[in-house]
Amino acid sequence: MARLEAGDRAPAFTLLDQDGNPVSLSDFTGSPVVVYFYPADDTPGCTKEACQFNENLSAFSRSGATVLGISPDGAAEHVKFREKYGLELPLLSDPAHEVMGRYGAWGEKTLYGKKSVGVIRSTFLVDAGGTVSRAWYNVRADGHAAKVLEELQHRP
Repeated sequence: MARLEAGDRAPAFTLLDQDGNPVSLSDFTGSPVVVYFYPADDTPGCTKEACQFNENLSAFSRSGATVLGISPDGAAEHVKFREKYGLELPLLSDPAHEVMGRYGAWGEKTLYGKKSVGVIRSTFLVDAGGTVSRAWYNVRADGHAAKVLEELQHRP
């Protein structure tokens, strides 16, 4: 599985958000974007990660960045998840794992010593020109949003 690194061109995508509207990476040309991939709505780690990104949305916005969450879940699950936790960030659906695959966020992983295929919790900071500034793979959900924000705030 190919992994993206700083300096790579961020793979283009268009996915549907929780309201069924198409969202493309190119919609954000000219400003940074945080794209994070997570396994499933309303699970402990994914909820913690989403809530922490959501709590920091105004700080991300002040840094000029938009945060996009992507999982295999469909729009109905995203709507319930957003409503349950008061999430404001857009959640995009990638049920066929196509975009995840292009970002290296889908593949074999090991959890508690057991190998499986699934979403590899990953985050990408994409700069205003569409280049990956930073890629994080196999992230720990708790505290990750703060690390991404810190990285974004220390960029020139």
